[in-house]
Amino acid sequence: MYRAARAQQEIQRFLDIEPVQVAELELDDGGVLEPGPGSPPLTHGEVFVLVRRGGQPIGTLLGTVPEGADPKAVLTGLATRERAPWVPSAKPALGTAPTATVPTATVPADTGSATTGSATTGSVTTGSATTGSATTGPVTTSPVATRSTGSVPFTTVVVATRERAEKLAHALDSLLAQDHPDFEIVVVDNAPVTDATRDLVELKYAERVRYVIEPAPGLAVAHNKGVETARGEVIAFTDDDVVADPRWLTELTAPFTADPGLGCATGLILPARLRTPAQVLLESHGGFAKGFTARTYDPMDPPADEPLFPFTAGRFGSGANMAFRTEILRAVGGFDPATGAGTLARGGDDLYGFVRILAGGHRLHYTPLALVWHHHRETWRDLETQAYGYGAGLTAYLTAILVNRPGLLPAFLARLPRGLAHARTLTASRGAEPTADGAPGAHDARTHAWPTRLSRLQRRGMLYGPVGYLRARRALRGAAR
Repeated sequence: MYRAARAQQEIQRFLDIEPVQVAELELDDGGVLEPGPGSPPLTHGEVFVLVRRGGQPIGTLLGTVPEGADPKAVLTGLATRERAPWVPSAKPALGTAPTATVPTATVPADTGSATTGSATTGSVTTGSATTGSATTGPVTTSPVATRSTGSVPFTTVVVATRERAEKLAHALDSLLAQDHPDFEIVVVDNAPVTDATRDLVELKYAERVRYVIEPAPGLAVAHNKGVETARGEVIAFTDDDVVADPRWLTELTAPFTADPGLGCATGLILPARLRTPAQVLLESHGGFAKGFTARTYDPMDPPADEPLFPFTAGRFGSGANMAFRTEILRAVGGFDPATGAGTLARGGDDLYGFVRILAGGHRLHYTPLALVWHHHRETWRDLETQAYGYGAGLTAYLTAILVNRPGLLPAFLARLPRGLAHARTLTASRGAEPTADGAPGAHDARTHAWPTRLSRLQRRGMLYGPVGYLRARRALRGAAR
């Protein structure tokens, strides 16, 4: 009886969550306020704002625009208050977010395959953090081009998709508007059941986008098809439900030129819309953002503040905004085809990729300057599926790592006690903060309680993940016979 009453209370709290507007505010040039991508003109009410300076993302804030007030005046005032972190006494150079080079036990190198703000009064956030391979050999076919233009390498952008032509069109439009001087776009149509994606690419985008089919279902398999066909020195991945900032690709790939030892780069992911309770709840608990502080992770100098490094790979970034040096990704065998959405493992393909790169002795860099806007899932049912899938993907990717890199087992076992404690915290039912006002702000503000139902589903998914991964491997072997 108690559990049923509690569940009913959680459902009602969920249904009471109000929509939040999304906007962008440029502080320079007198202040410029615009709706977020795909959002209608701003009006009164709650507004989640990305704050920029000189076009570069520097933080977010949440503000309330009173009825009849000028949204630009209200939000600019909030953003320029003395307590805002981006208004220091000495203004920093634009785009120079502090970089923490990550410093206890080193991660075993891969010896087998590696090549050489939140309150209606206007709170802000600038630096929070969120919370592989059953291949038969390295992923290789197309040669890697080594040409580059200016300070960024020639890049292949891979978008894996399945029966979402309308969303894909918005993503491709934003990719074709990139200011990167030298790149190609490859759409991988994963296990299609209609010709919608093919027709979209061939009829609307003609020679500007390359279309390939991967008949086997699974996100990792689709990404590996992209790796096989890539011609770029760097290969970037994003999803079919994002809108990429015009400088996304340039900012994501420039670190590869600056650091020859870099194997992977990830970037900032913000919500394109916060129109439904599910979207607001997810962003209230961090969404996909990893904060506004650039950071480099070095396996030769593990971070003192990350005792579970590198196994908490979710801190490094997400698959909707990541790039790899192509030759290195091929050398480690690409992504594990038994992981990812569309497989029995349910997820974990991106996390597997991050750890494989770090285990190979290569650095990983996170930059908040590389921004994409993500369309979060819209319904309660979506959140249930997502919570279970994230739990399954987490333990599936860890299983994949240990199956394919058994040399990492001692390091994993040494971190296991803390890892279990971290998992309990990660999947706990979380209450809202006392100052919560019912809308997202700082990415770790917890402005809405996290339902017990979703916590339980995530834990169930974690229990299922290893089984799902092993079943997915078995299915791949059966399909190959």
